[in-house]
Amino acid sequence: MTDTGFNLVERLRRLDACALSDALDQLAQKGEQAGFVIGGVARASGTGVLAGRAVTMRVGPGSPPPGPPRHLGTRAIEAAGPDDVIVIEQSSGIEAGCWGGLLSTGAKARGIAGVIADGPVRDVDEARAMDFTIFTRQRTARTARGRVVELEQGGPIMLFGVPVRQGDCVVADESGVIVIPADQAEKVCAAAERIAARERVMAEAIGGGARISLVLGSDYEHLLEEQGNPENRKD
Repeated sequence: MTDTGFNLVERLRRLDACALSDALDQLAQKGEQAGFVIGGVARASGTGVLAGRAVTMRVGPGSPPPGPPRHLGTRAIEAAGPDDVIVIEQSSGIEAGCWGGLLSTGAKARGIAGVIADGPVRDVDEARAMDFTIFTRQRTARTARGRVVELEQGGPIMLFGVPVRQGDCVVADESGVIVIPADQAEKVCAAAERIAARERVMAEAIGGGARISLVLGSDYEHLLEEQGNPENRKD
């Protein structure tokens, strides 16, 4: 079901975390570790599936990189665009915002898809008002000033214990967050598209009056097995 009229990020936006998680399970059955599933990350703002290539930043206590002082997050915003998601590590345990309202405004103005933050986020109401998508496990009113700084932009980070490199693919929705290394993304996306297509056929059968026990019993338990295009099947 690969649609060559769409680039990889657009294709990921047509999927969801569950289809991608199933694809990772399918590949794991063949001995391939092709990505990671992260649970318990809540949507703070925005709507729909968040998908894109990771633009990374790491925030914590310490000294900022050499050079003229810059507000944290501005490098990531200026490095990102519409096919990107800013992914932040601020796992220091210090309650201090790693993202806030002016950064959301700047990211929205550049068309950036959204933010996934492993750390506290502030100005959530502002992000909601502008329909800018943020996923996080923590919220705060406390500023970063005097507490944390941007330590690095563009380097490898840990997102809720999962490694993320700049350019990896990330997808988030109400069910979870998926991280896919860049060199695995096409394979995982194609597998998820096949799984989603099979689920659509089953959903149509159930909606059309087929007995749900028969549909799920005959097909669903084998959903992760690789098969041909279900739209060509006659059963």
